[in-house]
Amino acid sequence: MDLLSEFLELMIERKLVEGRLRALFHVAIGRTIHDAGGRVICGGTTWRILADTLKDLRYDPELVRELGLDPDTLSPRDRKRFWYSAIAGSKPDSAQARIEAESLIVELRKLGFKIGAATTGTPPTLSSPPAPATAEDESKPTKRKFRGKKDA
Repeated sequence: MDLLSEFLELMIERKLVEGRLRALFHVAIGRTIHDAGGRVICGGTTWRILADTLKDLRYDPELVRELGLDPDTLSPRDRKRFWYSAIAGSKPDSAQARIEAESLIVELRKLGFKIGAATTGTPPTLSSPPAPATAEDESKPTKRKFRGKKDA
């Protein structure tokens, strides 16, 4: 079993999920999680991997009610799609998710986990701006490479 699965299983065992599902999604997707020994449990996972892991661990579908979602309306036969839809519906990158995550992080730190800072979702800035195009650059014709067979 991988470290993310173990972490999510521990969350259920310690009863840290109920009432904090949105926060859990935010932490698993947008933050780096280290265990007490310094091993990286998760460097920020994708929605797809998180959904697949929740499906494999058989997380209780009723948990999505706290997100304002009805489990009966979310793909009941395909649990991976179910959890993916639940993650999307939770808006894990929202300000509300960040606020809720702070209380979960306090509990996780008590268990010895180290949680990194949230990603902002803004693209990284360039160290120097690209050079502006000049009129001379625009007047040059572009060369195109022919990649097909030539007509005989």
